[in-house]
Amino acid sequence: MTRIEPLIGITTYAANENHEVTLPVNYIESVRRAGGIPVLLPPGEKQIESLLPHLSGLILAGGGDISPECYGGESHPLVYMVDEGRDRMELSLAREVIQREIPTLAICRGIQITNVALGGTLYPHLPDHFGDSIEHRKPPREPTPHRIEVDQDSRLAAIMESVNVETMSWHHQALNQVADELHIVARAPDGVIEAVELTGHPWFIGVQWHPELTSDQDPTQQNLFNEIVRQSRSTAIQ
Repeated sequence: MTRIEPLIGITTYAANENHEVTLPVNYIESVRRAGGIPVLLPPGEKQIESLLPHLSGLILAGGGDISPECYGGESHPLVYMVDEGRDRMELSLAREVIQREIPTLAICRGIQITNVALGGTLYPHLPDHFGDSIEHRKPPREPTPHRIEVDQDSRLAAIMESVNVETMSWHHQALNQVADELHIVARAPDGVIEAVELTGHPWFIGVQWHPELTSDQDPTQQNLFNEIVRQSRSTAIQ
């Protein structure tokens, strides 16, 4: 029997000023290298319950900020690319994949969406709370590398085969009050939360950095995509 490779849903950015829905190709290539079949999920889809049975895994992608209204926070002048339709869809997706125990990798905005979906909050702008000893994003909005420390007893450390990891960072917000269901498994040197695992879920990992940016050169980062595809094979539709 021919093996059916798993369909991995990947959320996309909201429509831009040119009425284009986009996603950096790095996400797609990372999933394909791992053997999965990427399926792009643009914002606005309301039939989540009909969609999810066709997917074996999900990647909640980065890009743009979550509206502070979603977590009872205050706005900030540097909050950008807010899209209510994307917020609504991804909050719904996060809750559904948690309930259905679908393998999920939440990246940057994705880890934030997960925390908010479970009742947590965010820091609206990290330099206001953590200073600038660690640069999490180059001005005005460019990625930059920094190291993180991973809990040696975590699933994440086993997947990445390292506890001291070089990451590509591209965010100005991060988790503040962490939802009870999430277990912190990595931090930056300044204390910013860099990764969580969902207690009781078969495979749900959230990372604050962007593994897709360096996965083509760094096996440590590609391992995250390899593992979500491996986990998803057990739920792939035959």
